[in-house]
Amino acid sequence: MDDKTRSPSPAAVNARIGPVAGMDVLSRDEVRRLRDASQGGLHGLLRRCALAVLTSGSENDDALGIFERHPDFDIEVLQQDRGIKLELHQAPAQAFVDGKIIRGINELLFAVVRDIAYVATQIEAGRFRLGDSHGITHAVFEILRNARVLRPNVEPNLAVCWGGHSISRHEYDYTKLVGYELGLRGLDICTGCGPGAMKGPMKGAAIAHAKQRLRAKRYIGVTEPGIIAAESPNAIVNHLVIMPDIEKRLEAFVRIGHGIVVFPGGVGTAEEILYLLGILLHPANAGIPFPLIFSGPKQSAAYFEQIDAFLRLTLGDAAARRYRIVVDDPAETARQIARGIEEVRAYRVQNQDAFFFNWALTIEHAFQQPFRPTHANMAALNLHRDQPRHLLAADLRRAFSGIVAGNVKEEGVRAIAAHGPFVIDGDPEIMRALDALLASFVAQQRMKLPGSSYEPCYRIRL
Repeated sequence: MDDKTRSPSPAAVNARIGPVAGMDVLSRDEVRRLRDASQGGLHGLLRRCALAVLTSGSENDDALGIFERHPDFDIEVLQQDRGIKLELHQAPAQAFVDGKIIRGINELLFAVVRDIAYVATQIEAGRFRLGDSHGITHAVFEILRNARVLRPNVEPNLAVCWGGHSISRHEYDYTKLVGYELGLRGLDICTGCGPGAMKGPMKGAAIAHAKQRLRAKRYIGVTEPGIIAAESPNAIVNHLVIMPDIEKRLEAFVRIGHGIVVFPGGVGTAEEILYLLGILLHPANAGIPFPLIFSGPKQSAAYFEQIDAFLRLTLGDAAARRYRIVVDDPAETARQIARGIEEVRAYRVQNQDAFFFNWALTIEHAFQQPFRPTHANMAALNLHRDQPRHLLAADLRRAFSGIVAGNVKEEGVRAIAAHGPFVIDGDPEIMRALDALLASFVAQQRMKLPGSSYEPCYRIRL
């Protein structure tokens, strides 16, 4: 489908585009809601996510700054007899080549429209029981199915890679090497879709897949509206899914992934680790195989020592038995993940469980309930040891989630600007360990992109 464009300035483009890969038609009500700029409409959400896609590849993690740099950008959904088109006004020129939108960006833009419309008309409209655990898991399944991410009759081969967007060059290069080794073994890659440790594994795997002549491989990016503006999708992503909140995003990772590699990162990576370990520590999940490898270059060995010490202090040795640490060995990292995925396959076959969605994993409501990081909610977290370890992990995860929001999410940044840092309180020994861990993240520039100054959005009460 041809694009009709005119360029008002070298820095911005006006264009009307249609989907190059095809998408389901939208109802008139869906189009109306997407065009509605009122408080109850979806236009503001659509604009934020679309702008993030159009600035794909930008080295920036400032959610507010992206709108300041493109204040005149707007997007309109047009309903036509043969489907829908998108009218882009003052769109970033970097998304176009010779007046035509880059094909991959076109695909991701329509993925944004697809997911926002589906969540609003199906999930938020009350089709699912979001007040209980089974209902939330069903909603996660339906969003992923609607996005065509779930593929039956495909052997388990999806490696989820977690890690920071703000990492050093040698750490980024290492993630590429691991991705390359994963790709040589035929594994697809799923990440949070942004830069840094989310881009490197995809880039490495893409080269390996080309060498192995493996076509139609998947590079899945799973994000949510509060994150996407600060971590725009990287150029390798060919399947983008926007979940409605961070909790459903995290559940999507562990439901569709067959194994997880964790690279060095900051508070967001710590949040992901605590989320998964909290689930794996649940007694019902004790016998379910789930390969989890922490891996990085030799220069990052101290990082994993800090993470390991913090996890053992807070969650105990039982948590440490659910992961392995591999330093400076990309091939061994990939071998361990591949062997672990074979165990996952055998378990699923024996228990007649689906390869494409991990139904057997028990995820309690405490891990699924959306957490709004207000000052009051952050202060009320139960960060004490007088509770089951998996529930302590749930509140520790929320603490890190709040810091992520204060660092990069628009709502969190505004709250910190208005009311000052979040105050975090709890068990004195845990607080000292948390303070030391966060201080190391700051010193290693893991809170913001390298070269950016960082003002802490939190205060640990010691």
